[in-house]
Amino acid sequence: MMRRRTTLLTGCTALALALGATACGGGPVSAGGGDKALSGQTVTVAGVWSGSEQKNFQKVLDAFTEKTGAKTQFVSTGDNVSTVVGSKIEGGNAPDVVMVPQVGVLQQFAKKGWLKPLSATTRQSVDAGYAPVWKNYGSVDGTLYGLYFKAAHKSTVWYSPDALTQAGVKPPKTYEEMLKAGHTVSDSGLAAFAVAGQDGWTLTDWFENVFLSQAGPQKYDALAAHKLKWTDPSVVNALTTLGKLFKDKQLIAGGQKEALNTDFPGSVEKVFGPKPEAGLVYEGDFVAGVAHDQFGKTIGKDADFFPFPSVDGGPAPVVSGGDAAVVLKDGKNADAGMKLLEYLATPEAAAVWAKAGGFLSPNKKLDLASYGDDVTRATAKSLVGAGDSVRFDMSDQAPASFGGTKGTGEWKLLQDFLRDPSDPKATAAALEAAAAKAYRG
Repeated sequence: MMRRRTTLLTGCTALALALGATACGGGPVSAGGGDKALSGQTVTVAGVWSGSEQKNFQKVLDAFTEKTGAKTQFVSTGDNVSTVVGSKIEGGNAPDVVMVPQVGVLQQFAKKGWLKPLSATTRQSVDAGYAPVWKNYGSVDGTLYGLYFKAAHKSTVWYSPDALTQAGVKPPKTYEEMLKAGHTVSDSGLAAFAVAGQDGWTLTDWFENVFLSQAGPQKYDALAAHKLKWTDPSVVNALTTLGKLFKDKQLIAGGQKEALNTDFPGSVEKVFGPKPEAGLVYEGDFVAGVAHDQFGKTIGKDADFFPFPSVDGGPAPVVSGGDAAVVLKDGKNADAGMKLLEYLATPEAAAVWAKAGGFLSPNKKLDLASYGDDVTRATAKSLVGAGDSVRFDMSDQAPASFGGTKGTGEWKLLQDFLRDPSDPKATAAALEAAAAKAYRG
């Protein structure tokens, strides 16, 4: 969101590893006929995942192998999925399946004619198990190309219960209360927030939650489609609100300079690692996967979350993200790749990763008992229950050059804003210039 939005540290606990491919539960699935019909074939899958996420997804792939006989090979692309996949296609070495973390990239791939429409079997599974919003985000011009296998609930603020208890504060309900609570945590001797400024995508997530609550869903949709300019007063207002946090050295662990040198896994370590430096970290539900897998925290006891709070009286935001599986036409085993998607569309496939942790499925047919702890279960229920009212990550809907590429566009400009948040209007103007260029292209 993962998914550049959910890149994790390397390593996995013995508990997660012990779950193995046998964790899928349920009976045989129809992918490949369940009779080793794909024996001798290898499906190549490309995606952003590394570390724990890659290992847990490999368990899903291993379960597919067990069902069908097909071997799998996972290739980690890093953040720039579109660039890596494009170069592989040009080089005649296209993967069969790509886990795409951005709606904008999925649309780009479809418009270039790279994708195969999903099979009737997969479409039936999506119609039966998914809210229409997920089908819409996976479709281009009415054709379904992407299956959302992994979702993210990106309106969660994670904290150390010990840190909040020591400071004598309770989870806040409003943004202003959150900043006030942060100061109280800071006064008790621990910085308030660990901010992962080295990863520009985390800063887009901060902005999106503030903007959705403050400006409302209609303006959110308009800005996501670039029907509203980034110079609009609502954008400047959201940047000003975010700037209050960014410029407050009491609130950010190590100040702006250290935040710009902290990646996402590092920000989680600052709160839940062996030497805590902060009490809170904002990011999606996948924070739990790092806290559990890397630092042995018990979710709900040693690590908990509160919903991203209301800003200026607006409704509390619900922002989501996700990784969509697509099949490339140029893949050497695209037909076997399509069978993998038929499997990924089943609750059995989702249950493999759900048991391992650090995962949410948008598939409402997945039994919530598959999740390993009550906090994740509640988060999954909230996401599925939100149905069509959730708003997909805005930067993920943008062209990749604006919303999904390291060192350019929104990622870079919000890093610049973190470095110096003194002029929200200038930042808004720079964002509009970059967006106008990207959406024209």
